[in-house]
Amino acid sequence: MKKQQPQISEDKILEISWELLGEEGIEKFSMRRLADKLGIQAPSLYWYFKSKQTLYQRLANQISKIILDEFHSEGDWKEQMEGLAVTVRSVLSRYPCSTQLMMMTLPHEPDMIRFTNRMLLCMESTPLEQEQKLQAVLTLVNYVFYFVLDDYQHQRNISAVIKDQEALQGEEMIHLLDSMSEKEAGLFSRMYKNGMFEVMGTDGAFEFGLKLILLGIEQVIKKPTEN
Repeated sequence: MKKQQPQISEDKILEISWELLGEEGIEKFSMRRLADKLGIQAPSLYWYFKSKQTLYQRLANQISKIILDEFHSEGDWKEQMEGLAVTVRSVLSRYPCSTQLMMMTLPHEPDMIRFTNRMLLCMESTPLEQEQKLQAVLTLVNYVFYFVLDDYQHQRNISAVIKDQEALQGEEMIHLLDSMSEKEAGLFSRMYKNGMFEVMGTDGAFEFGLKLILLGIEQVIKKPTEN
């Protein structure tokens, strides 16, 4: 009896791509590994996506659509920018490696263009120059991207170190810091012992950084243009 070929479609390929990204990260992602996970030959994938970059574009387009569907913030420019940041962070945090995908692709897909346009509209009501509006949006989005990416990488580093049993235990770390001079590690030591580094990646840390950016934009808007 002839073996039945697995049923695949673009949607199935995208679904399994997210699974593979979650399991192995974007560094190990390949069309060959994806084909193996789908139970097909690698050349079959190229009927749907002509290259890995094309697949990445489609995945980023998916993320853009989800953000658009979930972003419903109204109000003034500040409320919209805040809502945008919160929504982007929420979506990116749910989809593995989505931040990298957004950073590695260009807005050459319909929903990516719609998402970019919606971001720009957040600042359209302000008196800033068009270039400044664009820079304000890019600054905010880049902050969100790097916040999510930093937290993602931090968690992966912790998992890898613990898995290899190379992590310094609490008492060992304290002993190391105590063996170093005030000039070498004084401020770091006090912050570590007070648990300050544990706020990395938290909602509080995100909100504080977001507040700094929005206050900075507000000051630029209030400041008269210098001739």
